[in-house]
Amino acid sequence: MKYEDFKAAVIAAAQSEGLTDYELYYVSDESTSVDTFGHEVKSFTDATSGGACFRCIAGGKMGYASTEQLSEETARAVVLRAKENAAVLETEEEVFLSEGGKTYADVRRKAYPLPTPEKLIETVLAGQKAIYAADSAVIDGSETGAETFRHSVAIYNSRGLDVKSDHSGAVYYTVAVVSDGNEMNDSYEIKIGSFDELDIPAAAAKAAADAKSKLGAGVAPTGNYPVIFAPKAMADLLTTFSGVFSAENARKGFSRLMGKEGETIAAPCVTLTDDPFYAEAPMPMAFDAEGSPTFTKNLVENGVLKTLLHNLKSAAAMGKTTTGNAAKRGYNGAVEIRPFTLFLAPGDLTEEELLARAGNGVYIDFLGGLHAGANPISGDFSLQSAGYMIENGKKTRAVRSFTVAGNFYDLLKQITAVANNIELRNMGSVTGFAAPAVLVNGLSVAGE
Repeated sequence: MKYEDFKAAVIAAAQSEGLTDYELYYVSDESTSVDTFGHEVKSFTDATSGGACFRCIAGGKMGYASTEQLSEETARAVVLRAKENAAVLETEEEVFLSEGGKTYADVRRKAYPLPTPEKLIETVLAGQKAIYAADSAVIDGSETGAETFRHSVAIYNSRGLDVKSDHSGAVYYTVAVVSDGNEMNDSYEIKIGSFDELDIPAAAAKAAADAKSKLGAGVAPTGNYPVIFAPKAMADLLTTFSGVFSAENARKGFSRLMGKEGETIAAPCVTLTDDPFYAEAPMPMAFDAEGSPTFTKNLVENGVLKTLLHNLKSAAAMGKTTTGNAAKRGYNGAVEIRPFTLFLAPGDLTEEELLARAGNGVYIDFLGGLHAGANPISGDFSLQSAGYMIENGKKTRAVRSFTVAGNFYDLLKQITAVANNIELRNMGSVTGFAAPAVLVNGLSVAGE
Protein backbone atom coordinates (compact mmCIF):
# COMPACT_ATOMS: atom_id res chain seq x y z
CA MET A 1 0.00 0.00 0.00
CA LYS A 2 1.23 3.48 -0.83
CA TYR A 3 1.76 6.06 1.91
CA GLU A 4 -1.18 8.27 0.88
CA ASP A 5 -3.57 5.30 1.00
CA PHE A 6 -2.16 4.19 4.36
CA LYS A 7 -2.56 7.72 5.70
CA ALA A 8 -6.23 7.75 4.68
CA ALA A 9 -6.76 4.40 6.41
CA VAL A 10 -5.08 5.66 9.61
CA ILE A 11 -7.20 8.82 9.64
CA ALA A 12 -10.37 6.77 9.25
CA ALA A 13 -9.33 4.41 12.06
CA ALA A 14 -8.39 7.29 14.39
CA GLN A 15 -11.70 9.03 13.80
CA SER A 16 -13.63 5.82 14.42
CA GLU A 17 -11.86 5.56 17.80
CA GLY A 18 -12.85 9.11 18.71
CA LEU A 19 -9.26 10.42 18.64
CA THR A 20 -8.86 14.13 17.93
CA ASP A 21 -5.12 14.63 18.60
CA TYR A 22 -2.87 12.31 16.60
CA GLU A 23 0.09 12.20 14.22
CA LEU A 24 1.43 9.85 11.54
CA TYR A 25 5.20 9.90 10.90
CA TYR A 26 6.47 8.00 7.85
CA VAL A 27 9.99 7.22 6.59
CA SER A 28 11.14 5.33 3.51
CA ASP A 29 14.80 4.61 2.69
CA GLU A 30 16.27 2.98 -0.39
CA SER A 31 19.99 2.43 -0.86
CA THR A 32 22.38 0.68 -3.20
CA SER A 33 26.00 0.17 -2.13
CA VAL A 34 29.13 -1.42 -3.56
CA ASP A 35 32.41 -2.24 -1.76
CA THR A 36 35.65 -3.66 -3.09
CA PHE A 37 38.61 -5.72 -1.95
CA GLY A 38 41.72 -6.12 -4.07
CA HIS A 39 40.57 -5.52 -7.61
CA GLU A 40 37.15 -7.11 -7.26
CA VAL A 41 33.72 -6.27 -5.91
CA LYS A 42 33.48 -7.54 -2.34
CA SER A 43 29.80 -6.80 -1.76
CA PHE A 44 26.75 -5.38 -3.50
CA THR A 45 23.72 -4.44 -1.42
CA ASP A 46 20.33 -3.18 -2.52
CA ALA A 47 18.14 -2.42 0.50
CA THR A 48 14.79 -0.87 1.32
CA SER A 49 13.68 0.01 4.83
CA GLY A 50 11.31 2.24 6.72
CA GLY A 51 7.87 2.29 8.26
CA ALA A 52 5.30 4.44 9.98
CA CYS A 53 4.78 5.57 13.57
CA PHE A 54 1.38 6.66 14.88
CA ARG A 55 1.10 8.61 18.10
CA CYS A 56 -1.95 10.02 19.75
CA ILE A 57 -2.93 12.00 22.82
CA ALA A 58 -5.55 10.20 24.88
CA GLY A 59 -6.37 11.19 28.45
CA GLY A 60 -3.57 13.78 28.34
CA LYS A 61 -0.92 11.15 27.62
CA MET A 62 0.92 10.27 24.43
CA GLY A 63 0.73 6.71 23.13
CA TYR A 64 2.93 5.33 20.36
CA ALA A 65 2.72 2.39 17.95
CA SER A 66 4.63 1.62 14.76
CA THR A 67 4.68 -0.76 11.81
CA GLU A 68 6.84 -1.62 8.82
CA GLN A 69 3.88 -2.94 6.88
CA LEU A 70 1.44 -0.50 5.27
CA SER A 71 -2.01 -2.07 4.94
CA GLU A 72 -5.64 -1.56 5.99
CA GLU A 73 -5.14 -4.03 8.84
CA THR A 74 -1.96 -2.48 10.21
CA ALA A 75 -3.46 1.01 9.93
CA ARG A 76 -6.21 0.08 12.36
CA ALA A 77 -3.82 -1.97 14.51
CA VAL A 78 -1.37 0.89 15.15
CA VAL A 79 -4.23 3.23 16.07
CA LEU A 80 -5.61 0.75 18.60
CA ARG A 81 -2.18 -0.05 20.07
CA ALA A 82 -1.24 3.60 20.46
CA LYS A 83 -4.54 4.36 22.20
CA GLU A 84 -4.06 1.40 24.54
CA ASN A 85 -0.45 2.42 25.27
CA ALA A 86 -1.55 5.93 26.22
CA ALA A 87 -4.06 4.51 28.68
CA VAL A 88 -1.44 2.57 30.66
CA LEU A 89 1.24 5.28 30.84
CA GLU A 90 1.99 6.65 34.30
CA THR A 91 4.03 9.69 33.22
CA GLU A 92 2.56 13.12 33.78
CA GLU A 93 4.80 14.98 31.33
CA GLU A 94 3.20 17.51 29.01
CA VAL A 95 2.89 16.24 25.42
CA PHE A 96 2.88 18.17 22.17
CA LEU A 97 1.84 18.05 18.53
CA SER A 98 2.78 20.73 16.04
CA GLU A 99 0.14 23.10 14.70
CA GLY A 100 -0.48 23.23 10.94
CA GLY A 101 -0.67 26.31 8.78
CA LYS A 102 3.03 27.22 9.14
CA THR A 103 5.22 28.67 6.40
CA TYR A 104 8.15 26.55 5.24
CA ALA A 105 11.31 27.49 3.37
CA ASP A 106 11.68 26.54 -0.27
CA VAL A 107 14.58 24.09 -0.33
CA ARG A 108 14.91 23.36 -3.99
CA ARG A 109 18.23 21.70 -4.57
CA LYS A 110 19.94 21.24 -7.91
CA ALA A 111 19.03 17.71 -8.92
CA TYR A 112 21.63 15.37 -10.32
CA PRO A 113 21.09 11.87 -11.72
CA LEU A 114 21.97 8.98 -9.47
CA PRO A 115 24.30 6.44 -11.04
CA THR A 116 22.88 3.10 -12.07
CA PRO A 117 24.09 -0.04 -10.25
CA GLU A 118 26.31 -0.72 -13.27
CA LYS A 119 27.82 2.78 -13.05
CA LEU A 120 28.29 2.36 -9.30
CA ILE A 121 30.30 -0.83 -9.84
CA GLU A 122 32.29 0.78 -12.65
CA THR A 123 33.09 3.78 -10.42
CA VAL A 124 34.35 1.81 -7.41
CA LEU A 125 36.46 -0.50 -9.58
CA ALA A 126 37.99 2.57 -11.24
CA GLY A 127 38.60 4.01 -7.78
CA GLN A 128 40.28 0.83 -6.62
CA LYS A 129 42.48 0.82 -9.71
CA ALA A 130 43.38 4.46 -9.02
CA ILE A 131 44.26 3.82 -5.36
CA TYR A 132 46.76 1.07 -6.31
CA ALA A 133 48.18 3.29 -9.07
CA ALA A 134 48.52 6.29 -6.75
CA ASP A 135 51.66 5.03 -5.01
CA SER A 136 53.80 1.89 -4.95
CA ALA A 137 53.43 1.82 -1.15
CA VAL A 138 49.69 1.04 -1.42
CA ILE A 139 48.92 -2.54 -0.34
CA ASP A 140 45.97 -4.92 -0.07
CA GLY A 141 43.45 -3.80 2.50
CA SER A 142 42.88 -0.59 0.56
CA GLU A 143 39.27 -0.32 -0.52
CA THR A 144 36.80 1.83 -2.40
CA GLY A 145 33.06 2.04 -1.94
CA ALA A 146 30.03 4.00 -3.04
CA GLU A 147 26.39 4.30 -2.08
CA THR A 148 23.31 5.94 -3.55
CA PHE A 149 20.27 6.64 -1.43
CA ARG A 150 16.71 7.93 -1.56
CA HIS A 151 15.13 9.21 1.64
CA SER A 152 11.51 10.23 2.11
CA VAL A 153 9.84 11.52 5.27
CA ALA A 154 6.24 12.62 5.71
CA ILE A 155 4.28 13.91 8.71
CA TYR A 156 0.53 14.32 9.00
CA ASN A 157 -1.46 15.28 12.07
CA SER A 158 -4.98 16.18 13.08
CA ARG A 159 -4.03 19.83 13.66
CA GLY A 160 -3.63 20.67 10.00
CA LEU A 161 -0.04 19.54 9.47
CA ASP A 162 0.70 17.70 6.21
CA VAL A 163 4.32 17.87 4.99
CA LYS A 164 6.60 15.66 2.95
CA SER A 165 10.25 15.74 1.86
CA ASP A 166 12.11 13.59 -0.67
CA HIS A 167 15.87 13.52 -1.16
CA SER A 168 18.44 11.49 -3.03
CA GLY A 169 22.19 11.51 -2.99
CA ALA A 170 25.43 9.65 -3.52
CA VAL A 171 28.53 9.04 -1.40
CA TYR A 172 31.94 7.85 -2.58
CA TYR A 173 34.85 6.87 -0.32
CA THR A 174 38.33 5.50 -0.79
CA VAL A 175 40.72 4.12 1.85
CA ALA A 176 44.44 3.84 1.16
CA VAL A 177 46.53 1.40 3.22
CA VAL A 178 50.27 1.86 2.74
CA SER A 179 53.39 0.10 3.99
CA ASP A 180 57.13 0.72 3.89
CA GLY A 181 57.89 -2.89 4.79
CA ASN A 182 58.12 -2.16 8.50
CA GLU A 183 54.85 -0.50 9.37
CA MET A 184 51.44 0.28 7.89
CA ASN A 185 49.23 3.33 7.91
CA ASP A 186 45.94 4.33 6.31
CA SER A 187 43.91 7.39 5.36
CA TYR A 188 40.58 8.00 3.65
CA GLU A 189 38.68 10.46 1.48
CA ILE A 190 34.90 10.89 1.34
CA LYS A 191 33.00 12.77 -1.37
CA ILE A 192 29.30 13.61 -1.22
CA GLY A 193 27.53 14.69 -4.39
CA SER A 194 27.40 14.06 -8.11
CA PHE A 195 29.55 11.25 -9.46
CA ASP A 196 29.79 13.22 -12.71
CA GLU A 197 31.94 15.77 -10.85
CA LEU A 198 34.04 13.18 -9.01
CA ASP A 199 37.82 13.32 -9.56
CA ILE A 200 38.72 9.70 -8.81
CA PRO A 201 42.50 9.96 -9.33
CA ALA A 202 42.68 13.08 -7.13
CA ALA A 203 40.79 11.40 -4.28
CA ALA A 204 43.04 8.33 -4.52
CA ALA A 205 46.21 10.41 -4.65
CA LYS A 206 45.23 12.45 -1.59
CA ALA A 207 44.33 9.39 0.48
CA ALA A 208 47.57 7.64 -0.46
CA ALA A 209 49.71 10.72 0.15
CA ASP A 210 48.12 11.36 3.54
CA ALA A 211 48.64 7.75 4.58
CA LYS A 212 52.24 7.64 3.34
CA SER A 213 53.18 10.90 5.07
CA LYS A 214 52.61 9.24 8.45
CA LEU A 215 54.97 6.30 7.87
CA GLY A 216 57.92 6.50 10.22
CA ALA A 217 56.09 8.97 12.43
CA GLY A 218 57.62 9.72 15.80
CA VAL A 219 55.94 10.81 19.02
CA ALA A 220 55.23 14.41 19.91
CA PRO A 221 57.22 15.62 22.93
CA THR A 222 55.23 16.17 26.11
CA GLY A 223 54.35 19.76 26.81
CA ASN A 224 51.80 22.53 26.51
CA TYR A 225 51.62 23.73 22.91
CA PRO A 226 49.64 25.81 20.49
CA VAL A 227 47.53 23.22 18.66
CA ILE A 228 45.95 23.41 15.21
CA PHE A 229 43.04 21.05 14.71
CA ALA A 230 42.59 20.16 11.02
CA PRO A 231 39.05 20.47 9.62
CA LYS A 232 38.23 16.80 10.08
CA ALA A 233 39.58 16.78 13.66
CA MET A 234 37.60 19.89 14.60
CA ALA A 235 34.50 18.40 12.98
CA ASP A 236 35.02 15.29 15.12
CA LEU A 237 35.07 17.45 18.27
CA LEU A 238 31.86 19.20 17.21
CA THR A 239 30.25 15.82 16.57
CA THR A 240 31.27 14.49 19.97
CA PHE A 241 30.18 17.54 21.98
CA SER A 242 27.19 18.75 19.95
CA GLY A 243 24.86 17.47 22.66
CA VAL A 244 25.90 20.31 24.98
CA PHE A 245 23.81 22.64 22.79
CA SER A 246 20.63 20.60 23.35
CA ALA A 247 18.18 22.46 25.57
CA GLU A 248 16.84 19.15 26.87
CA ASN A 249 20.33 18.06 27.93
CA ALA A 250 20.91 21.43 29.59
CA ARG A 251 17.58 21.17 31.41
CA LYS A 252 18.56 17.73 32.75
CA GLY A 253 22.00 18.88 33.88
CA PHE A 254 23.88 17.15 31.04
CA SER A 255 25.31 20.45 29.77
CA ARG A 256 26.92 23.45 31.43
CA LEU A 257 25.05 25.89 29.17
CA MET A 258 21.76 26.06 31.05
CA GLY A 259 20.75 29.70 31.44
CA LYS A 260 23.88 30.97 29.63
CA GLU A 261 22.08 32.64 26.69
CA GLY A 262 23.51 36.12 26.20
CA GLU A 263 26.78 35.25 27.93
CA THR A 264 30.22 34.92 26.34
CA ILE A 265 31.13 31.23 26.16
CA ALA A 266 33.73 31.29 23.36
CA ALA A 267 36.38 33.46 21.76
CA PRO A 268 35.20 36.39 19.60
CA CYS A 269 36.34 34.55 16.44
CA VAL A 270 33.92 31.68 17.13
CA THR A 271 30.51 31.55 15.44
CA LEU A 272 28.66 28.22 15.50
CA THR A 273 25.72 27.90 13.12
CA ASP A 274 23.08 25.25 12.61
CA ASP A 275 21.90 25.28 8.98
CA PRO A 276 19.15 22.93 7.73
CA PHE A 277 19.92 24.13 4.18
CA TYR A 278 23.72 23.83 4.19
CA ALA A 279 24.92 23.92 0.59
CA GLU A 280 26.83 20.61 0.59
CA ALA A 281 24.44 18.60 2.79
CA PRO A 282 22.61 15.95 0.77
CA MET A 283 19.26 16.32 2.54
CA PRO A 284 18.13 19.89 3.27
CA MET A 285 15.05 19.90 5.49
CA ALA A 286 12.29 22.52 5.65
CA PHE A 287 10.71 20.87 8.70
CA ASP A 288 11.89 18.91 11.72
CA ALA A 289 10.65 15.60 13.13
CA GLU A 290 7.65 17.35 14.73
CA GLY A 291 6.75 19.23 11.56
CA SER A 292 7.95 22.60 12.87
CA PRO A 293 9.58 24.89 10.26
CA THR A 294 13.37 24.85 10.25
CA PHE A 295 15.62 27.86 9.86
CA THR A 296 19.28 28.82 9.99
CA LYS A 297 20.39 30.08 13.38
CA ASN A 298 23.61 31.01 15.16
CA LEU A 299 24.01 29.09 18.38
CA VAL A 300 27.15 31.06 19.18
CA GLU A 301 27.76 34.42 17.53
CA ASN A 302 31.15 36.09 17.93
CA GLY A 303 31.62 34.12 21.14
CA VAL A 304 28.18 34.84 22.64
CA LEU A 305 25.66 32.05 23.22
CA LYS A 306 22.52 33.10 21.37
CA THR A 307 20.33 30.03 21.74
CA LEU A 308 20.25 26.36 22.60
CA LEU A 309 18.51 23.90 20.28
CA HIS A 310 14.85 23.23 21.09
CA ASN A 311 11.98 20.98 20.18
CA LEU A 312 8.39 21.68 21.29
CA LYS A 313 8.83 19.99 24.67
CA SER A 314 12.03 21.77 25.73
CA ALA A 315 10.77 25.10 24.42
CA ALA A 316 7.59 24.88 26.49
CA ALA A 317 9.51 23.79 29.59
CA MET A 318 11.96 26.70 29.33
CA GLY A 319 9.59 29.42 28.13
CA LYS A 320 11.18 29.53 24.66
CA THR A 321 10.11 28.93 21.07
CA THR A 322 11.15 25.77 19.25
CA THR A 323 14.19 26.19 17.00
CA GLY A 324 12.89 23.44 14.72
CA ASN A 325 15.45 20.87 15.88
CA ALA A 326 13.25 17.93 16.82
CA ALA A 327 14.77 14.69 15.57
CA LYS A 328 13.99 10.96 15.55
CA ARG A 329 16.35 8.00 15.24
CA GLY A 330 14.30 6.17 12.66
CA TYR A 331 10.57 6.23 12.06
CA ASN A 332 9.77 4.65 15.43
CA GLY A 333 12.22 6.59 17.61
CA ALA A 334 11.33 8.98 20.39
CA VAL A 335 11.49 12.70 19.67
CA GLU A 336 14.94 14.10 20.52
CA ILE A 337 16.95 17.22 19.70
CA ARG A 338 19.75 17.35 17.12
CA PRO A 339 21.32 19.88 14.77
CA PHE A 340 21.01 19.59 11.01
CA THR A 341 24.42 20.79 9.82
CA LEU A 342 26.35 22.30 12.71
CA PHE A 343 29.37 24.21 11.48
CA LEU A 344 32.06 26.50 12.76
CA ALA A 345 32.03 29.57 10.52
CA PRO A 346 35.28 29.95 8.52
CA GLY A 347 37.65 32.84 9.13
CA ASP A 348 39.82 34.85 6.75
CA LEU A 349 43.15 33.06 7.15
CA THR A 350 44.54 30.37 4.88
CA GLU A 351 45.84 27.27 6.63
CA GLU A 352 49.38 28.40 5.79
CA GLU A 353 48.74 31.70 7.56
CA LEU A 354 47.29 29.77 10.51
CA LEU A 355 50.47 27.69 10.68
CA ALA A 356 52.60 30.82 10.57
CA ARG A 357 50.62 32.29 13.42
CA ALA A 358 51.09 29.10 15.49
CA GLY A 359 54.87 29.31 15.09
CA ASN A 360 55.76 26.13 16.94
CA GLY A 361 53.26 23.52 18.11
CA VAL A 362 51.29 20.49 16.95
CA TYR A 363 48.98 20.03 13.96
CA ILE A 364 46.36 17.34 14.69
CA ASP A 365 44.49 15.71 11.82
CA PHE A 366 43.37 12.52 13.59
CA LEU A 367 41.56 11.98 16.89
CA GLY A 368 40.88 8.48 18.20
CA GLY A 369 38.90 7.09 21.13
CA LEU A 370 36.22 9.76 20.91
CA HIS A 371 33.68 7.54 22.67
CA ALA A 372 35.92 6.39 25.50
CA GLY A 373 38.14 9.44 25.83
CA ALA A 374 35.55 12.23 25.79
CA ASN A 375 32.90 13.09 28.37
CA PRO A 376 30.04 14.90 26.57
CA ILE A 377 28.63 16.13 29.90
CA SER A 378 31.70 17.63 31.59
CA GLY A 379 33.39 18.54 28.32
CA ASP A 380 36.65 16.84 29.32
CA PHE A 381 38.61 14.93 26.68
CA SER A 382 41.84 12.97 26.51
CA LEU A 383 42.26 11.60 23.01
CA GLN A 384 44.79 9.56 21.08
CA SER A 385 46.05 11.77 18.26
CA ALA A 386 48.20 11.92 15.16
CA GLY A 387 49.43 14.72 12.94
CA TYR A 388 52.57 16.78 12.45
CA MET A 389 54.86 19.00 14.43
CA ILE A 390 54.72 22.70 13.58
CA GLU A 391 58.16 24.27 13.47
CA ASN A 392 58.79 27.87 12.44
CA GLY A 393 55.29 28.11 11.03
CA LYS A 394 55.49 24.97 8.85
CA LYS A 395 54.22 21.40 9.13
CA THR A 396 57.29 19.20 9.49
CA ARG A 397 57.75 15.66 10.81
CA ALA A 398 54.80 13.34 11.30
CA VAL A 399 53.90 12.37 14.87
CA ARG A 400 51.44 9.89 16.35
CA SER A 401 50.63 7.90 19.48
CA PHE A 402 50.36 10.98 21.63
CA THR A 403 47.45 12.25 23.72
CA VAL A 404 45.86 15.68 23.59
CA ALA A 405 43.81 16.66 26.63
CA GLY A 406 41.56 19.56 27.48
CA ASN A 407 37.97 20.62 27.97
CA PHE A 408 35.57 21.49 25.16
CA TYR A 409 34.05 24.47 27.00
CA ASP A 410 37.53 25.85 27.65
CA LEU A 411 38.67 25.06 24.11
CA LEU A 412 35.93 27.29 22.68
CA LYS A 413 37.44 30.19 24.64
CA GLN A 414 41.02 29.26 23.70
CA ILE A 415 40.51 29.41 19.92
CA THR A 416 42.64 32.31 18.74
CA ALA A 417 42.22 32.07 14.97
CA VAL A 418 40.06 30.25 12.40
CA ALA A 419 41.08 29.30 8.86
CA ASN A 420 38.96 29.55 5.71
CA ASN A 421 39.21 25.87 4.65
CA ILE A 422 35.86 24.58 5.94
CA GLU A 423 35.01 20.94 5.14
CA LEU A 424 31.84 18.93 5.64
CA ARG A 425 33.10 15.72 7.25
CA ASN A 426 30.69 13.75 9.38
CA MET A 427 27.41 13.34 7.52
CA GLY A 428 24.59 11.14 8.78
CA SER A 429 21.10 10.92 7.31
CA VAL A 430 20.07 14.51 8.03
CA THR A 431 22.78 15.52 10.52
CA GLY A 432 26.23 16.77 9.56
CA PHE A 433 29.21 18.59 11.04
CA ALA A 434 31.62 20.92 9.29
CA ALA A 435 34.63 22.95 10.39
CA PRO A 436 37.75 24.70 9.16
CA ALA A 437 41.15 24.37 10.81
CA VAL A 438 41.42 26.24 14.11
CA LEU A 439 44.32 27.42 16.25
CA VAL A 440 43.96 26.76 19.97
CA ASN A 441 46.26 28.50 22.40
CA GLY A 442 47.89 25.95 24.65
CA LEU A 443 46.64 22.39 25.14
CA SER A 444 48.27 19.58 27.09
CA VAL A 445 50.12 17.08 24.88
CA ALA A 446 51.40 13.84 26.40
CA GLY A 447 53.92 12.02 24.25
CA GLU A 448 57.53 11.05 24.85
